[in-house]
Amino acid sequence: MTTQSSQTNIKQDVFSIVTNRIIEQLEIGKVPWRQPWKEAGPPINMLTGRPYRGINVFLLATLGYPHNLFLTLKQINELGGVVKRGEHSCPVVFWSQKEVAKEGTEEKETKRILRYYSVFNIDQCLHIPEEKIPELHLNDNVLLSTCEAVVENMPQKPKIQHKGQEAYYSPLKDVINMPKLQTFVDSEAYYTTLYHELVHATGHESRLNRDTVTKPSKPGEEAYSEEELIAQIGACFLAAQSGCSLKHFPNDVAYIQGWLSRLKGDKRLLLFASSKAQRAVDFILNNQLHDVREDIGNEETAG
Repeated sequence: MTTQSSQTNIKQDVFSIVTNRIIEQLEIGKVPWRQPWKEAGPPINMLTGRPYRGINVFLLATLGYPHNLFLTLKQINELGGVVKRGEHSCPVVFWSQKEVAKEGTEEKETKRILRYYSVFNIDQCLHIPEEKIPELHLNDNVLLSTCEAVVENMPQKPKIQHKGQEAYYSPLKDVINMPKLQTFVDSEAYYTTLYHELVHATGHESRLNRDTVTKPSKPGEEAYSEEELIAQIGACFLAAQSGCSLKHFPNDVAYIQGWLSRLKGDKRLLLFASSKAQRAVDFILNNQLHDVREDIGNEETAG
């Protein structure tokens, strides 16, 4: 059993831990940022009810447990439970910050360190009180009114037009173009495509000012691939939030090989892309309140 106390005996490279786990999924043909938790529910801490955010969603949801309810070892002990023999924990990553003296001066600066702690799924445990386990509530996959509410309630929403059979976001005009709803195979395909473009739109200089949007790039270039990854992950977050299926999700196959090669060459990419996707989703949902410990990869937020 791996516990927090044993972590000090392991050479820690949190970026590698996370990236390697995701690469394993990609290499067997699974795209972890597809919604993998429909039956199991989104990953949450069982005691606090707090949902895990950013890259932690993929780390936990892709484990394949029937219920995505997790606990720290301390919480398990407090409940009178134990971890089954031979079970291994999963990392949950977060940024911490520390005040350190600048070299050669008396001034201090904030240093940010990526850390992780360990959690276990309730299926890895024994003697967890049944009355403490929350009932799983599943979303209806066709709550199209919920999907529409996500779009309509976005702050500073860009103009959305329906001209021709192309889906794209134009940063220059700050306009999203979509094919008409009736031309999609079903309504879910329309909304997941629109979510992808909405995430792109959050990068506009008047919103989150994301340089992968504000600085022009072409297909095949690193910035272009990174922005597509951000949009893809963010759209999956939105789909999960609104109970929308991802069975028609666009572009996964087209980009998967590019993602693999980039992830292997840059172990930080996935965490930063997931964080930027989470920030985009928070903007779209006007979500100002969250636990910064779960805001993984955010280059401005630590906790």
